[in-house]
Amino acid sequence: MLTRQERNAFILLAVVTLAVITGYIIIESTGKSSFSTRFTSTSADGSLVVLEGTVDRVIVTKNGEGLILDVNGTSVFIPASSAKGVTLKRGDSVQLYGVVQTYKGEKEVVVQQRGDILLL
Repeated sequence: MLTRQERNAFILLAVVTLAVITGYIIIESTGKSSFSTRFTSTSADGSLVVLEGTVDRVIVTKNGEGLILDVNGTSVFIPASSAKGVTLKRGDSVQLYGVVQTYKGEKEVVVQQRGDILLL
């Protein structure tokens, strides 16, 4: 049998768990568009951004699994885990969600999931 304090702790834990699950469902249903900003050259590293434009160049990484794109003059890195099944070519119109990082002194967008790549 649980003591009163244990019972209260269990109820509190259940309420917090339910709140976290509900929050997760609400955030997932609103999508990344609610939390992202348009990419600019001044976007801060670590920020979630959306980049929309035309693919100017597609490069397959040396190991053959990842992709590096040039979209409207912005470098986009798609790691192997996100690139599986992705077929992009020069001239494709895309909308990409990713995180900004600086690589070799240049800003780039790193796509984290396959679902963050949308062909328009």
